[in-house]
Amino acid sequence: MTFSIIARDPERGLFGVAVSTAVPCVGAAVPYVKLGVGAIASQAWTNVRLGIDGLRLLELGLSPEAALTALLQEDQEAPRRQVAGIDAQGRVFVYSGEACTEWYGHRTGDNCSVQGNTLAGQETIDAMGEAFERSQGHLASRLLEALEAGQAAGGDKRGRESAALLVRGPADGDPFAAFDIRVDHHPDPVAELRRIFDLLQERRRQHLAEHERQRGEG
Repeated sequence: MTFSIIARDPERGLFGVAVSTAVPCVGAAVPYVKLGVGAIASQAWTNVRLGIDGLRLLELGLSPEAALTALLQEDQEAPRRQVAGIDAQGRVFVYSGEACTEWYGHRTGDNCSVQGNTLAGQETIDAMGEAFERSQGHLASRLLEALEAGQAAGGDKRGRESAALLVRGPADGDPFAAFDIRVDHHPDPVAELRRIFDLLQERRRQHLAEHERQRGEG
């Protein structure tokens, strides 16, 4: 019911998830990110334990494959799940149960994974992966570009309703590196996510400019 991308920026220590779907409040259920640990997207018939407990197991040192496979083995509804994880070493694991709704699948790359179900077709996944690979700049911007490419290529075949962007950075790093933006219900959620992201970036630029001005006056 969803298309998403998870990714890691090893140079800046960032992890992030961008996601959109045709049901409300996707940001409350699908994306999970923890500083220094990794990122997980739990979707299709979403099981929040795959995200919450998955990050806990990654923090204990398990690989995404070991962590998520262990949790799926305990899940009686595993055939209906789709989940992807990436850790601080850049290891990626993706699982799509055979009961997910067509079209479903994934595409992995260097420090990233794109996955989806109930999609218009594979072109959604391919467009997202290609957009992320050719993009540059902050991880949040790259994730959003990938999400936009997926929507333009067809996205969720049932329609559009919500979207989210979640990026965490090092606790001692740039406070403006983090993003947690949710569009819970909107006729064009990815476009609205972009509008809010751009507005936030502009406000941050204004804040920095004012800070520099005050420093100059002091």
